[in-house]
Amino acid sequence: MGKLATILFLCSMVIVQGIDEGPKAVEHWFKNLSQKKEKVTKLHFFFHDTISGKNPTAIQVAQANTTSQSPTLFGSVFVMDDPLTVGPEPNSTIIGRAQGIYASSGLEEFGLHMTLNYVFTSGKFNGSTLSILGWNPILHTYREMAIVGGFGIFRLARGIATAKTYWFNATAGDAIVEYHVIVHHYE
Repeated sequence: MGKLATILFLCSMVIVQGIDEGPKAVEHWFKNLSQKKEKVTKLHFFFHDTISGKNPTAIQVAQANTTSQSPTLFGSVFVMDDPLTVGPEPNSTIIGRAQGIYASSGLEEFGLHMTLNYVFTSGKFNGSTLSILGWNPILHTYREMAIVGGFGIFRLARGIATAKTYWFNATAGDAIVEYHVIVHHYE
């Protein structure tokens, strides 16, 4: 697909999804915010982080000079575009993508600083996102990260994303992570 075709396709997606993101539409939405009801939505899905093989969904883009000597890989930075699926199986239905950055930010504990968006590409949340920010100490059974915003259906979202490793390949570094999300937003 050529560059112009890609741009036209992306522009048409906004129209198909029915989410008007123009300044006037957003201003109108804010003016009517007091009439909207706050809603709580619960989501459950699986995040597939693949850093090995021919088709990685996360790649290392930087590291410190000392990262290779660090037991926690301190200073390594990855960019991701990981599939979000209904189930843990690699061929499970994709509902979106986790797009963003994670970096090993613990000197003594292996943990990641996560800055990412869940970009929903199907179902009733198609075209909407949730923005996630937080510390992910990946060796803990459960980890919580803050939902600090979103757009589309999730404008002004706030909440918690709870992660639990479902599967991890220590040799390859690939992982499947189960997420339970509770998010407050307006309808």
